[in-house]
Amino acid sequence: MHDAPILLIALEKLVGQGLHVVGNGIEVFGVLVIVAGIGWSTYLYLPRRIGEHVYEAYKVRIGRSLLLGLEVLVAADIVKTIALEITFTSLGVLAGLVLVRTFLSWTLVLEIEGRWPWQRQASRSAPAISPAMAPGQTIVGKKLEITG
Repeated sequence: MHDAPILLIALEKLVGQGLHVVGNGIEVFGVLVIVAGIGWSTYLYLPRRIGEHVYEAYKVRIGRSLLLGLEVLVAADIVKTIALEITFTSLGVLAGLVLVRTFLSWTLVLEIEGRWPWQRQASRSAPAISPAMAPGQTIVGKKLEITG
C-alpha cells in the first residue's frame, strides 16, 4: 500500500510531461499555420501583383492565416500552463499572453473586415474574399470582380 503514493507521483509527472509535449506540438502547428498561410498567400499574389484589389486580397489572406495561427498559439499556451504546476504567476503570464494575442486578433479583424469583432456589419471599404473563390476574385459591395 506504500507504493500507491509513489505511483501517483510518477503518473502525475508522466501526464505533465505528456501535456507539455502536446503543448509544444500545438505551438509548432500554430507556427506552421502562419508560415504556410503566408507562403500560400504569396504564391497566389506573385503572378497577379497588379491592381489594388489583388493586394487587398493578399492582405486579407495573410491576416486570416495570422488569426488562425494566433488562435492555435493561445490554445498551446493554455495546454502548457495546465501541464505545469498552476501558480498565480503562471496564470498571470497566461493572462498576459492571451490579452496580447486577443488584442492582435482584434486589430487583424479590424484590418481585414474594416470593423471591430463585436460590430455586426462589415465596412464596404474592405473587399471580401472566400477560400472557395479563384485567385484574383474579390467581392466589392455586392458584385464579384475578377482581376488579373
